[in-house]
Amino acid sequence: MRKHLDKRLRMLLLGIKLPSIKGKRELLATFGVASCVIALRSLGLLQSFEWAAWDRFFQMRSLEPANERITIVEIDEPSLRSIGTWPLPDNLLADLLTKLDRYQPRIIGLDIYRDLKVGNGREELAKAFTKKNIIGIEKLSQNQEQQVSPPEDLDKNRVGFNNVVLDADGKVRRNLLYWHIGNQLHESFSLKLAKEYLKFYQVTPKASSNNPEYLQLGKAVFKRFQPSDGSYVGADNKGYQILANFSSSSCETCKPEPWGFRKIPLREVLADRVPENWIRDRIILIGSTAPSLQDYVQTPFSSPLMGSARTMAGVELQAHFTNELIAAALDGRPLIKVWSNPLEWLWILVCAYLGAITRWRIKSITASFATIVSLCFLFAGCAFILFLDGWWMPIVPGLLGLWGSTLVATCQIAYIQDEFKRSKEFLHQVINTIPDPVFVKNNKHEWIVLNEAYCNLIGYPKEVLLEKSDYNFFPKHQADAFHAADEQVLQTKQPHEIEEELTDSRGNAYSIATKRSLHKDAAGNYFLVGVIRDITKRKQIEEDLKQTAAELFRSNSELKQREDSLRYLAYHDPLTGLPNRKLFAEQLEESLSWAKTNDLMVALLFIDLDGFKQVNDTLGHEMGDRLLVTIAGRLNNILRASDTVARLGGDEFTIILRAIPKQDVAARVAEKILIAIAEPITLESNVARVSASIGISIYPLNSQDTETLIKQADSAMYRAKHMGKNRYIFA
Repeated sequence: MRKHLDKRLRMLLLGIKLPSIKGKRELLATFGVASCVIALRSLGLLQSFEWAAWDRFFQMRSLEPANERITIVEIDEPSLRSIGTWPLPDNLLADLLTKLDRYQPRIIGLDIYRDLKVGNGREELAKAFTKKNIIGIEKLSQNQEQQVSPPEDLDKNRVGFNNVVLDADGKVRRNLLYWHIGNQLHESFSLKLAKEYLKFYQVTPKASSNNPEYLQLGKAVFKRFQPSDGSYVGADNKGYQILANFSSSSCETCKPEPWGFRKIPLREVLADRVPENWIRDRIILIGSTAPSLQDYVQTPFSSPLMGSARTMAGVELQAHFTNELIAAALDGRPLIKVWSNPLEWLWILVCAYLGAITRWRIKSITASFATIVSLCFLFAGCAFILFLDGWWMPIVPGLLGLWGSTLVATCQIAYIQDEFKRSKEFLHQVINTIPDPVFVKNNKHEWIVLNEAYCNLIGYPKEVLLEKSDYNFFPKHQADAFHAADEQVLQTKQPHEIEEELTDSRGNAYSIATKRSLHKDAAGNYFLVGVIRDITKRKQIEEDLKQTAAELFRSNSELKQREDSLRYLAYHDPLTGLPNRKLFAEQLEESLSWAKTNDLMVALLFIDLDGFKQVNDTLGHEMGDRLLVTIAGRLNNILRASDTVARLGGDEFTIILRAIPKQDVAARVAEKILIAIAEPITLESNVARVSASIGISIYPLNSQDTETLIKQADSAMYRAKHMGKNRYIFA
């Protein structure tokens, strides 16, 4: 009957078209969305969004300790009003440099263009420029008309260019270290300052050992910026550029800005109202922070998302660049690192796959979208953690891939569900004609088709059961068994019949035989079909027979245990558990026979305790018995596993030493026994002391039969007692 039933089900399933929900649809959504995102990424259409996310990470980063290496002498609006003119006259600038030099700073960086004479004091300024710790600036350009020369009286080797690299949105996210113009190599203002400062720590620039094209300063290797680094697409990479990792800290004199370099107004320095420790051994940067001079740039901190954000003064930007180089070289502060293009593509592919598989595996739209939102927060958190270590992770393309594949998978599911509904209605009509309980499951182990016989068996209506699994209605151990049996058929694709237990909605337990088989529909989808037969009565008869057999087996086991117990009592001393006289005699006979065959010696030791009677008389027989048990344990611990110790009765013990090469071995064992027995024995609150007298006979030296050996060992033991006890005597 079951063969005909399976044939009918197979024909039924082949005749309907059920939709596939397997991995090929997930992969289709994954690769389609990932390809589109990668294309958008490669065209640079996501660049501005990635910059916005990157800037936001800078703003979210916690404050770093206030920087103590750099102090800014700012030319603010009050200082300009007190001076009354701009640019600063040469005599005033010379006076400023002279006053600063008195405090012995390590380097003075002059972030002010000085290519022309301003007012009086040119000679004083030229004299001030002769100091070796002053670094000036120039502006480079391929067009001579746009170039600004360095101070005329300043050594050319102590000049750095002040050019900045602007992104398409007008923000500064990169630092230009070197620039070739013609055949001449120029160094940036920040690099000049950092190099001079690092000389105090014996840190000098050199080529990286891993790549000679990269600059190494101390602990840091500065990799060249490439046009495709981070979110950049086809960016200008002329000169030696690096991605700038701006610091974010605060200090008492630089609030509310999110960058922490101490600022001293110019007027305060000229009036000698500056603490010496603010300048000594520091890098001093002189530059404008006055809004009227308009020396400001946009940075990642200039986003409108920050309540107190504003543009950054040029001198502050140079302080950031200089601090990054020094902190990376001395402290190992992270530099900005980027992923390779293949790794970015793989990341986008993984995100797209997660979106597709999450939507396919979680049926509820609300639950699946909540999971996607959670993944977004998780990815953003991971990206931020990587950012703290200096990694620029492409978060926006990843999130776009995640959401894009989710939306595509949602559209696929909507189409499939409509087609699936029509096919399932037809299958329901046909399968109810089968009298045996029948179920059909998909590859998620969910019921998709049930006949009335199955619903009547487990006591639930069909509307409650459909699209649910065994875990929703059966005890966990039964659901686990059903799941394992289903999985075996799904994996092997071979029919399988197994006996199982089933509990219905009323708590009644049934024994069932379920035949499971795998069937494929016209669309190539596999479905698990199960046909059930009730075998409860047959199993009850089998259980009764098993119980009868178990009772017989238990009776036989009890008889055997009783026999083993009687045999043990017949051959062992009930007090110490040692072999008794009967087992001792058998063991001695076997030992002599084996020694004769293998041409070896056997030693027989007779032991009698000295002072045992006194323990019995003074402490009582119970304490005497405890003493005998302790002595038995000590003897067992001394001997080998192949030796035998027995109690003949009272305080008499015997020992059989098998397979000894010479009689000296017996003497050494006897000495150990004397020492062990003589050790004090604690019996509750009393301490007992006994000794032993030992007689030893040797096979075959003394005799070759057991009776004679026993007599000789016994006689030797008595001689030991008469000779003063606590000793051993050979026969």
